[in-house]
Amino acid sequence: LLLLLSLPPSTFLPFPQKDLKKYNFHYWFVFPALFPNDPLTTLSIKTIGSVWNDQQLQSLQKAYDSFRSAHPGIGFFIVVMTDDGTAALHELREAETCLSTEKFMLGFCDPSTMETNPGWPLRNLLILAAQKWSDRLNVVDVLCYRDYTRDGRRLVSHSLLLEGVKLPDKMSTDVLPKVTGWEKNDKNKSVPKMVNLSSSMDPVRLAESSVDLNLKLMRWRLIPSLDLEAVSSTKCLLLGAGTLGCNVARCLMGWGVRHITLLDNSTVSYSNPVRQSLFTFHDCSSGGKHKAKAAVESMRLIFPGVKAEAVDSSIPMPGHSVGTNAEAIQKARKDVETVEKLVQTHDVVFLLMDTRESRWLPTLLTSAHSKICINAALGFDTYMVMRHGFRPQPGTETGSPGVIVGGCGSGIPGDQLGCYFCSDVVAPTDSTRDRTLDQQCTVSRPGISMVAGALATELLVSLLQHPLKALAPSDSHTEDDSESESCLGLIPHQIRGFMSRFQNVLPASQAFDKCTACSPVVLSRYREEGFDFLLKAFNTPNFLEDLTGLSQLYAETDDDQVWELSDGEDDM
Repeated sequence: LLLLLSLPPSTFLPFPQKDLKKYNFHYWFVFPALFPNDPLTTLSIKTIGSVWNDQQLQSLQKAYDSFRSAHPGIGFFIVVMTDDGTAALHELREAETCLSTEKFMLGFCDPSTMETNPGWPLRNLLILAAQKWSDRLNVVDVLCYRDYTRDGRRLVSHSLLLEGVKLPDKMSTDVLPKVTGWEKNDKNKSVPKMVNLSSSMDPVRLAESSVDLNLKLMRWRLIPSLDLEAVSSTKCLLLGAGTLGCNVARCLMGWGVRHITLLDNSTVSYSNPVRQSLFTFHDCSSGGKHKAKAAVESMRLIFPGVKAEAVDSSIPMPGHSVGTNAEAIQKARKDVETVEKLVQTHDVVFLLMDTRESRWLPTLLTSAHSKICINAALGFDTYMVMRHGFRPQPGTETGSPGVIVGGCGSGIPGDQLGCYFCSDVVAPTDSTRDRTLDQQCTVSRPGISMVAGALATELLVSLLQHPLKALAPSDSHTEDDSESESCLGLIPHQIRGFMSRFQNVLPASQAFDKCTACSPVVLSRYREEGFDFLLKAFNTPNFLEDLTGLSQLYAETDDDQVWELSDGEDDM
């Protein structure tokens, strides 16, 4: 009751409900007015123009202007008339002083335009007076102040003067009084109104805000520390626009990533649309559209706010000899320059290709340029998702500790994790050689690519939420009560899934000093020689093994095996 009484007469209360997905706004205004226990009575109702002279009217107008300037938004006041006909306005809080004078009256800003009927704030004012001063007041005069301009002249003479108004009985503060003032709709019913703003807004902006709203709901309701800006501002390069590439692109858009580039040099075939979610049957006609271009067109149809680009290019690979032909070398150089420039201008690179050897050059480039690299590969009923170890630029101190055992975030530091090739003791070669067409195709259970694509995206997002970002140590513990410095949970090095058992394992491995893709000797030679080094890796068998010391490791291993066999023969 006291809260309602404390509201100035100009106060209105909106009760809005916003549907931010469809941009429907439901609203209902109430101008609260209390019902007194008994009807209000007054001895007379007059206009002040018929009672006061021009000097008094001008004094009232001047006093009101001063009061409104000093107390904006306050519509209840006390009017005191001096003996010389000068008016003064005071706040209700000064009532104790004003009530002791003889010529005082209560006043309010009257919104009513009816000649003899005051507006609804009068009821609130009189009930307030009864609650506060009923022990000292029984009857009071009230000024219904009205102010408008006609023909360039400001007039207040039509304001009403209510003489001898009897105050209502004091209300109990323990019982909610009856209140009116709910705004009615066009059919004169007391129900909320609705306005649809979607038709007046840009559909693209609507889509963007709706996508952002779903993500912000996660932060508002579940994860207050979720850094959505770190995700949306990340530039992602997807190498491969096939089964994995399509699913990763869809997941990235779902997380609000705006800048996505896809690289692929193949075309859409009739077998693709059912497994690759960005393609349709029409993309297969006339020999098939280029996959990267078709995928980007589909992404823009799904979400016009995405800044998607398509690159039609191939990736040179070890084991696939470029040869000595000048034209072939020039093409390989151009392809390398294209891939390297894309790696340099993006923050994250996803390796989503079909063959093992096609991942070698991007792995080398992401290590050389210190980029986050997420790798995903499929088998028939298995999948592997991993983040490559982050290789800082030479001379950069990362401050990463050694292997941490136990505690929050226990595992291998991010700059000491291995890459896709660190677990191999052979250099990549042509994996499609001497294979029939059906053997060259990736054959896997249809749902695996969606699982792996989702895990690859979620691994990146979790990594971006960690304070150390790419340098975050690997998490391999899977207890439900384990803690992580990322608000989204664990950040493993690898996720290896087995669909036949519906099981995941989270292994972690350190970088291999003889790795053919990310070892210091490989990165150093690449930085020194550039494309000439790459050309040797493409054309020369065993070049990478000889460079990294794998060939010597093979020889030492063979010698150990022969020596052990000879020792056994002597014992016989």
